[in-house]
Amino acid sequence: MEDQIQSQLMNITAHAARYCSMVEHAPEFGKKEFISEALQLLPAIYMDFSDPELNFGETDEYLSTYVDEAYYNQVKQQIASLMGEYDVYLETFEEDMKYSDTPVAASISESLADIFQALYNFTSNVRESEGTDVIAAYQECRENFEGYWSQTLCNVMRALNNLKYNSNLEEETEDE
Repeated sequence: MEDQIQSQLMNITAHAARYCSMVEHAPEFGKKEFISEALQLLPAIYMDFSDPELNFGETDEYLSTYVDEAYYNQVKQQIASLMGEYDVYLETFEEDMKYSDTPVAASISESLADIFQALYNFTSNVRESEGTDVIAAYQECRENFEGYWSQTLCNVMRALNNLKYNSNLEEETEDE
């Protein structure tokens, strides 16, 4: 059983690393290609961090953070530049929406950067510990997933899906 868990955690780490690489290389993608890649990875990541079989309880270990504000802003800006006018979407699950008469806007770039921050810290902690802290790193990332970025992931996936299937994006060239 322990070998199966280790194998699952290594697959999860691979998904997270692939996502981080995609985000870090966003300027090299066209919009359509980036959206398609994100829509392939995000559901897998959601499943990875919501698997009830992989809940190890709360962690009290201190793990390092690797994404500082400057790096976060750089990643966010790269995605915003790629997405251009398509970066903003209306958010219905925002807490402020309950009290607002006007729509609340969210940004694809900020949402993807939020997920990137959690996954980059996770993969960096696994890498730096040479895999010895994989359970602690996973559990910390899972706690953050449950408390914060799971809803962000679902929301941005909905926005990306809308762009892929309900926009004029298919008429654009990859150079735009």
